[in-house]
Amino acid sequence: MSIVNFLLGRRLASNEQIGQKIGVLSGLPALGLDGLSSSAYGPEAALTILLPLGVIGLNFILPITVAILALLAMLYFSYRQTIAAYPVNGGSYTVAKENLGTWPSLFAAAALMIDYVLTVAVGISAGVAAVVSAAPQLHKYTVPICLGILALITLLNLRGTGEAGVAFALPTYLFIGSICLVLGIGVIKSISCGGHPHPLVALPALPASTANVGIWILLRSFASGCTAMTGVEAVSNGVSAFQEPTVKNAHRTLTLIVAILAMLLGLIAYLCHAYQIGAMHQDKSGYQSVLSQLTGAVIGRGWFYYVTMGSVLMVLCLSANTSFVDFPRLCRLIAKDDFLPRSFAAVGRRLVYSVGVLFLASACGLLISAFGGITDRLIPLYAVGAFLAFTLSQAGMVMHWGKQMNGTSRPQSEQRNANANKADQRVASNGRAGVYLKLCVNGLGAIATGAALAIILAAKFIEGAWITVLAIPIMLTVFWLVHRHYNFVEAQIQCNEPLDVTHTEPPVVLVPIHRWDRLVAKSLHFAIRLSPDVIAIHLTNLEGDAAEDEASQMRRQWAELVTKPAHAAGTTAPTLEMVRTPYREFTIPLIKHIEEITSRYPNRLIAVTIPEIVEKHWWNALLHSRRASRLRSALRAHQDIHVVVVDLPWFISD
Repeated sequence: MSIVNFLLGRRLASNEQIGQKIGVLSGLPALGLDGLSSSAYGPEAALTILLPLGVIGLNFILPITVAILALLAMLYFSYRQTIAAYPVNGGSYTVAKENLGTWPSLFAAAALMIDYVLTVAVGISAGVAAVVSAAPQLHKYTVPICLGILALITLLNLRGTGEAGVAFALPTYLFIGSICLVLGIGVIKSISCGGHPHPLVALPALPASTANVGIWILLRSFASGCTAMTGVEAVSNGVSAFQEPTVKNAHRTLTLIVAILAMLLGLIAYLCHAYQIGAMHQDKSGYQSVLSQLTGAVIGRGWFYYVTMGSVLMVLCLSANTSFVDFPRLCRLIAKDDFLPRSFAAVGRRLVYSVGVLFLASACGLLISAFGGITDRLIPLYAVGAFLAFTLSQAGMVMHWGKQMNGTSRPQSEQRNANANKADQRVASNGRAGVYLKLCVNGLGAIATGAALAIILAAKFIEGAWITVLAIPIMLTVFWLVHRHYNFVEAQIQCNEPLDVTHTEPPVVLVPIHRWDRLVAKSLHFAIRLSPDVIAIHLTNLEGDAAEDEASQMRRQWAELVTKPAHAAGTTAPTLEMVRTPYREFTIPLIKHIEEITSRYPNRLIAVTIPEIVEKHWWNALLHSRRASRLRSALRAHQDIHVVVVDLPWFISD
């Protein structure tokens, strides 16, 4: 078994795609980890902003969480409608493209791509922060641990979506079970103690208040807490990953994700207020995450604490899997529209879009290294892309329902399938009242997410959100440049004219040679079949008498081994031309001589044959010069439309 097969698994056939589809139980870990894991850092991000208020700040975490949950509910109902209307990959990109136009869809695409990259970086860094909470001695190894986890997740996703979903199922359900048990015990203790439970492990003292309560600090806390909603769009972006019936399975998975996330956010906020638990600065020694403090306060520091924190670590780190499922699918759609390199649309050996997976891993690795794997440094960049995509998606759905009410259908897309047609039929059967209700739901969602986006931008711009704001136009420029290049190439190669058969004379074939051997014999044999005009070009770097002696010997050998057999067979013999290379460089003199031959035959193609030894093993190939490759590259770079290159490999057997 090869190393590639061992790491990635056997190559899958196209007809095995159905086996890579996921159901609700595997869909929860595959597409829900981002949303569920955000319960670990969303409340903490909000509490971090409230730190200057001291103990007083904890009084505001509950109303802030209620506002976040209300926005989450709006997104839930909005995305249920999006899934039913557009059961294809891409989510916000597809909705915006078909209802708002090309540039809004590219805004959504850029926002989603940035959001996915940050999801991976934030999830892994938050997971490692949980490790550091339990084992502070690992703090100095934060970045290497982050990169190691990133490499593991990348490898699992290169093996296929189905295998990744199965592999992540155990830690996902362990996290849900353990954290729900901790929160349930905490609520029971809080209620039994009249809302003032006693922690089993002493909690760090909250800092003294250094700021006054104001609307600005509360808005900043709300903006940071909104990072808990960044995974809600994942299901709508990857609907086609589900088994049939895709829409029903996607709806069920979305419902599970949102219900569990809402419960976790609400209970964590309640218990933080009850136990008086605040955030700590992650870049300082002795750091304890909010969940670590809460778990220790409720159940102590026994074995179950480490089980719970271990599950938090795994889910936070594996939450990157959501991006690894959706990011390559989104890139495929953008690439099919010619706004990204077409290699992003190529299916890999395991029926995944491998280029997208590797690109995402590389971008996240750079981001983690640049920000030291510290979650607090990455959070200000987060949520801007997600809420921009939310807003564009909801606005697109408003346009979609508006078209339905006006009796016009949305533009047909090559990705639209039978499920989308059924969805449109259901919309029509509901009547105008039903469509109007759906329009109101998406309209309210657009207003709410747009307002949240404005708050997030205002609150986080100076803290680092400006980087995201700057990155979006840069990505739009990249999209435009890629699209312009493809249009330029298409204009160059497009042909509506009939085939020109007026110039069908054979090419002049050139055979560069160094000495007489089997490679040269094979090249000449091939060249004579192509054309009666064959020219062998011999290059030498010798001078004086040595050059004359070599030329004389080569001509005698040529007359005996080439010219004589050709005449005997009644075939036009190839001619031999000698070219001097005084500076021991062969490419430039050869190209100059080819230019001279081209001028001799202005209306003929010039075919240059390049014989090359091909070794079976790569390590043997290292023993040979790269002359053939350098000549091939030089001829292509020369860009003479009258010159074509013909490769003639000679395979070395064992």
